[in-house]
Amino acid sequence: MSTGKAAVFFGPGKPFEIREVPVPEVEPDAVLVRVALANVCGSDLHFWRGDAPLRLPEDGWIYGHEMMGRVAKLGARVKTDSLGRPLKEGDRVAYPYFYPCGRCWACLNNEPAACPAKIERPLGPSQFPHFHGAFAEYYYVRPRGAIFVVPDALPDELVAPVNCALSQVIFGLQKAGLTFGGSVVIQGAGGLGVQAVAVARDMGAQTVIVVDQLPGRIELARAFGADHTLNLKEVPDRKERVNLVRKWTGGVGADVACDFVGFPQVIPEGIDMLRAGGTYLEVGTISRGAKVELEPSLLVWGSKTIVGVIQYDPWVIPRALDFLVRTRGRFPFDKLISHKYPLEKIDQAFADSEWHAKETTTITRAAIVP
Repeated sequence: MSTGKAAVFFGPGKPFEIREVPVPEVEPDAVLVRVALANVCGSDLHFWRGDAPLRLPEDGWIYGHEMMGRVAKLGARVKTDSLGRPLKEGDRVAYPYFYPCGRCWACLNNEPAACPAKIERPLGPSQFPHFHGAFAEYYYVRPRGAIFVVPDALPDELVAPVNCALSQVIFGLQKAGLTFGGSVVIQGAGGLGVQAVAVARDMGAQTVIVVDQLPGRIELARAFGADHTLNLKEVPDRKERVNLVRKWTGGVGADVACDFVGFPQVIPEGIDMLRAGGTYLEVGTISRGAKVELEPSLLVWGSKTIVGVIQYDPWVIPRALDFLVRTRGRFPFDKLISHKYPLEKIDQAFADSEWHAKETTTITRAAIVP
């Protein structure tokens, strides 16, 4: 039986263990992908820190999700990608990392992104199909998974963030109702936040405001087209920050505000930054048990809406790829991945990416090269 390497996670504070894992027999409607790049996403750091407690299998967990790769083996019945385009071994592909069940109320209402069963509980590498996450040499796209051929014009480094950060913000901003000529506040200029700047610009937003505390991220947000930036350390007073947002939006507040930080403390401030009738997009906070105090009357009197988004519909990926081809010369996407590490150096990649404990990092996105 052939094997492939994987970085197995055994819990916060413990080093990853590089293990040999069995390469699965490919089911007729599945695809085995040889991972080319796997990025360390902000949600990966949450699990690594222990912000989001998990019940892990005894044999650990192969996780990670922001990735791309090449087809290593096609199932017997797979001849094309999800758009009917020819698919063969060696082709570069992008794909979601979740699998809507197709038989719950969300799926029946054509809302696969809301399917409560789309992400399985952590499975150990002993469980078929063994390669459950991105931090490994292979990833197994299950029979009901969507998969798309990558345009030749895009290098791997631009494609790797597509199936998480980029698709997430495209779907989220659409769900939040950002429109041509609108205004948006982006809380957090990490991987999702800076790409949200570019997407908002492409959607025709008139005013894009970014809030962060890391100078390097703020500088990158400006490079991606932010009109205004707020450094929390330079403007420490929350009321002053809210007033500046109102000033920059004609005195009314933003149409849309977004949490791409992942810490719930930012939510009340973001809601305050909205105009009457505005929408707050909550994407970043995935940690169960994390709480924040809200004054519901402010939602009622302000006619404000909160929209929660955990995933996206599969149609977003090909549109995200087209967006990259169309705007590659307009935005500095090549700056998104700043450091690369071999799989054996995954502990260093996570340690270098950490910003919360030390409140700084020189990394925009670390990529693992299995």
